[in-house]
Amino acid sequence: MTQKNPSAPPNPGLQLTGGAAILAPIGAFPNGVPSNALVLIPLGANGAPVEKQIVNGPVALKEEEVWKLLGFNGPAVQVQDDQGRPIAIGLEDLLGGLEKHWKENSDDLMRGRIYAQELMKHNRHEKAESVLAKIVALGGDGEDWLALGVTQLAQKKLDKAEATLKGAQNLLKDNPFPSLHLAKLHHEKKDTKNERDAVDRAIQIAPNSVDAWAYLTNFLKENEGGVEKAVAAVEELAKTPVNNKTAAPYVALQGFFAADEKTRDQAINYAKKAVERAPEDPLALLCLSALYGQTGKLDEVVKLLAPHEAKMQRDVRLAHNYFEALFQQKDMQKVTDLLRKLEASPTQQVKQFAMERKRAIAQMLAQQQAALQART
Repeated sequence: MTQKNPSAPPNPGLQLTGGAAILAPIGAFPNGVPSNALVLIPLGANGAPVEKQIVNGPVALKEEEVWKLLGFNGPAVQVQDDQGRPIAIGLEDLLGGLEKHWKENSDDLMRGRIYAQELMKHNRHEKAESVLAKIVALGGDGEDWLALGVTQLAQKKLDKAEATLKGAQNLLKDNPFPSLHLAKLHHEKKDTKNERDAVDRAIQIAPNSVDAWAYLTNFLKENEGGVEKAVAAVEELAKTPVNNKTAAPYVALQGFFAADEKTRDQAINYAKKAVERAPEDPLALLCLSALYGQTGKLDEVVKLLAPHEAKMQRDVRLAHNYFEALFQQKDMQKVTDLLRKLEASPTQQVKQFAMERKRAIAQMLAQQQAALQART
């Protein structure tokens, strides 16, 4: 989208369903840069300015052209620097750097694992398979076997994947994920009996695995008569002595209904059951607080999470939900107290969250003060 006047509002006939942005030189704003602008300074190698047609005025760019303009090699991806701060880097540069780092010492399995992890994250499964096969051959552990099986499954190499995932299953006897991926493999083969056996095994290995219970719910829905029968069967299994202490079945069920506003109340009821079963389970607390937040029940969010500030020192998701509820209630004293506590967290992600929110609040208050002074 381009506009002759970058500071003008969008064309009133254009219905925007997402965000939009204007890319223009600073000189295109003779009356001052809008308050919601973000200043972006493209730099080339060694910090040199990038000379592009943008200096002549606003232009329309394709997404890949934006990345090139900013000096990225491939789409931007977020990573962390050595201080844990988020930074953006071109995908091809990231992967090329990781490959070079690994080849410098190919006996360092951790370097290979980090490289393979990024390849898998960005759907480069063929290359990831090659890297992981070398890691396994060099004495990789069960997690390496599991990752290799996942890349093979993603490429529909079903026979290879089955053998690899069974190897991972033998090495990771307390891990449900080899069995869950074998269930997916049997689903690809349309082998419902072995698919059910595999998911049952995953639950037996780890009754607290939400992924396993969610898989079971979907399997039952597709194969045994729809949603109601699936939910009834899951709840029945959840009541058995071996499973009656875990919140996982009800966390999985709430997720089954949470996405649709029409079934949000059902989701809340299952999330409540999860918390009743395991009042200290962070995931159960997270799900119920999120559902309360979606339905505007801010008092319930605060009531639920207030006793768990200690957990927020380690779980940024709980910290986020509690902060948002307090902020929307405009309880600035509690917000300030919370952020001060979170800044002392030993967890970098929580500490970063607190610092960012503190800066945002300071900026908001400064803007409000400036607006107030402008009126007087």
